[in-house]
Amino acid sequence: MKVLIINGSPHKKGCTYTALSEAEKILKENQIETVWLNVPSNVPSCAACNACSNGAGCIKKDIVNEAYSLLDECDGLLVGTPVYYAGPSGSLMSFMDRLFYSYPNKESLNLKAAAAISSSRRAGNITSNDALNKFFSISGMTLITSSYWNDAHGRVPEDVYKDEEAMQTMRNLGRNMAYYLEIRKLAKDKGITEPIIEKDKTTNFIK
Repeated sequence: MKVLIINGSPHKKGCTYTALSEAEKILKENQIETVWLNVPSNVPSCAACNACSNGAGCIKKDIVNEAYSLLDECDGLLVGTPVYYAGPSGSLMSFMDRLFYSYPNKESLNLKAAAAISSSRRAGNITSNDALNKFFSISGMTLITSSYWNDAHGRVPEDVYKDEEAMQTMRNLGRNMAYYLEIRKLAKDKGITEPIIEKDKTTNFIK
């Protein structure tokens, strides 16, 4: 089993990384592999060209396209962001918009484990997490929760370590994700089939 960890902070070893690493530690203790992807600070936004509708992915051919194969091979997704004005970083949102819209294998996301965490100096975490969770919920993914909001606080990584409840929350998040992944694996091993998802109806509000 494997989890893809996406760090949406421009600081590769900053506060967001520190929180994500605490959850990763528990995943590894449960024999779950992890692979990291650091989102650069210059990811362009979606141009709404709809060229990806042919299933070939995004025409920009950048880190979004690189993420497809990583997402294919992973059983879970853990996304972290710093808080920018009560929301995720702009670069991460551009990345997520394009990844989830252009991903050629969208059906495989159903029931795949997913969680978002955020790091701030003081506040704005809940709305940041909520923005990321919407990508997961619209894709049929299973939201993994913890013992509190998936928040971490601090101006520098050393501060995050001092936020003992945040560290506890991250460890519990890792435990819950590991547990879910094991349950899903056992279900597959037992031959329990996952639900068939209908996708043939698309409506709008004009008529």
